[in-house]
Amino acid sequence: MTQERALEIFNEAGVLLEGHFKLTSGRHSNRYLQCAKIFQNTRYSEELCAALAEKYKSEGVEIVIGPAMGAVQMAYEVSRALGCENFFTERGDDGKMTLRRGFAVTPGQRILVVEDVVTTGGSVREVIELIRKSGGIVAGVGSIVDRTGGGIDFGVPYQAVVSLKVESWEPQDCPLCKAGAPAPIKPGSRKS
Repeated sequence: MTQERALEIFNEAGVLLEGHFKLTSGRHSNRYLQCAKIFQNTRYSEELCAALAEKYKSEGVEIVIGPAMGAVQMAYEVSRALGCENFFTERGDDGKMTLRRGFAVTPGQRILVVEDVVTTGGSVREVIELIRKSGGIVAGVGSIVDRTGGGIDFGVPYQAVVSLKVESWEPQDCPLCKAGAPAPIKPGSRKS
């Protein structure tokens, strides 16, 4: 899939939003990628996730894991394209990523971690740590969007369908806040 086709899908699905946003990482941005809109239309999600799965076809992936909420449907679609199992992590009462609902990693299993959008990679790093503590092997990380424009390193192969450099700022450095813009909106899945 070309980056142009992916951006065409984003446009059709209403993924790219403009305004003043507070990202899951806590950073502020003037652009937000609402990738959940991709999953409203199975034609879009199937096409984008199949393109990502193609990048990992030769890696022997046995399970695809995505952090809840954003990557639950994505893990399903990527695993369907790879012909393997999928499940998701979620935050426990202590706020840490955990495997629940009977999901378990067996030592030696090759796992692909997926996330819809990577900005700082915090959730992905938590999932990688959880997999490694369980004895699993992280075969790679995949996302629909890399907001860093290729500037992130997870220590394992990382592939994105689209790589964009989208600016974000720590709240105290946000030019929108400094210019008196209304408080940022939080369109993501976490409340804090």
